[in-house]
Amino acid sequence: MRLLLCMILYLVGVIQAAPTTNTTTTSEDFEATSFTNRTLSNIISSSVLTIFACIYSAVHPNIPSPKDSPFCILRRRLGIMIVALIAPELIVVWAMRQRISARRVTKRFKKSRYFNVPRPQEQSENYELAGVPAEQLGDHDSTRLLVAPAYFSAQSEDYTWTQTHSFFVLMGGFMLYVDGEPYRTLWPNDILRLIRKGCIDAPTLTAKRICDKSKGNVISKGLIILQVAWFILQLITRAIYHLETTQLETGTLAFAVLNFLTYALWWNKPLDVQCPYPVYWKSTESEPEDHIHAEDDIDAVSEDDEHNYVEVIVDAAFGPFMELTSIDVATRQLRVPTFDGSLGVHGWDKWILTFAGILMATIFGGIHGMAWFFAFPTNLERLLWRISAVAITCTPWIEYLSYGISDVIALGDMTSIAMITFALLYIAGRVMLLVLMFTTLRHLPVDAYTTVSWISFVPHL
Repeated sequence: MRLLLCMILYLVGVIQAAPTTNTTTTSEDFEATSFTNRTLSNIISSSVLTIFACIYSAVHPNIPSPKDSPFCILRRRLGIMIVALIAPELIVVWAMRQRISARRVTKRFKKSRYFNVPRPQEQSENYELAGVPAEQLGDHDSTRLLVAPAYFSAQSEDYTWTQTHSFFVLMGGFMLYVDGEPYRTLWPNDILRLIRKGCIDAPTLTAKRICDKSKGNVISKGLIILQVAWFILQLITRAIYHLETTQLETGTLAFAVLNFLTYALWWNKPLDVQCPYPVYWKSTESEPEDHIHAEDDIDAVSEDDEHNYVEVIVDAAFGPFMELTSIDVATRQLRVPTFDGSLGVHGWDKWILTFAGILMATIFGGIHGMAWFFAFPTNLERLLWRISAVAITCTPWIEYLSYGISDVIALGDMTSIAMITFALLYIAGRVMLLVLMFTTLRHLPVDAYTTVSWISFVPHL
């Protein structure tokens, strides 16, 4: 479905990108280059489509809980899109953290030697079917019996643990089932410990089957990268030929640059997997509670919390950052928290993540600063753009320095107040830039409607 949508958007983009009849020749500086006109709708559509690709298609969410409703999944996805729109550098840090964690998990699982060869699971099949209530056998039973022989007869399949497996387990890909019911999402340490104690069998899941669950492949991801690359290319050509660039295109360029990093970090992570792989409890001598501390479901909300709107707002604004930095790790039972930070990072990895996040924020704000001398409809809008660009560029560094000073000098609540103030300043700056990106379109220079004719023939969405 995603691939079909991308193809339709590509065809629409090709039709819209066709040169208009109002084609002019260049002046004496560019006699060999022809130019054509573009409309305001062309500017908006190409920019909005690229931003959408950066905040939706490029984001690889974790696997939802089996008890999540479609509305709950949609609401969570919209929340991720808002975070990607307001603070896209957090998405890059999220992807980088998962990449670092996936590398560590891959080394640990390969060292365990549980996943180097296929392990027959005939016994676990019996336990699995025994755990299903009698009234639910039938279709479930026949499906298992049909699938199992073909699955275990494929001796040529590679069962080696890969980075794709690590991403899969970090996004909540393995669900422990007890008596036919989902019990808990398994963390990497849980899987190794339960295998070692004989409570479960090592999951025999190939990277090929994980990719089959993914909604993304090389073609669909390639089309998104193609659109982002085309957008950057057409901005480069505008700079070469000294054509005016709009503030909307400048802001979109900032999203595009960070999008490349996100895609590179998540290239091996499955996209939009909806159902985890079942792992069945087989031990008759112990219970899961003896080995795993079962916590409350992260989706459970108390009555008091439902009416505490201040906490909801604060959690929405600062929750992603607190999860990523492990300041506030959400409990997990049937799904992995969106911005999961429970797998701690230490040593150089922690420093790399910290400075990568600050660097991404600096790059993102610096790209907005490229519009410092652009034409604005009013002086007030120019001033607001400059202040907002400086704010989102410098605020992360100020916050980091404030946090470092608090470790040396005991400032008490002043540190928390300062960090919250700077975070709100950053959010206000981002919202202001998003608003100005569109309001400045009401009065554009004439050169902003001129484009190089050959750029329309470069494949893009």
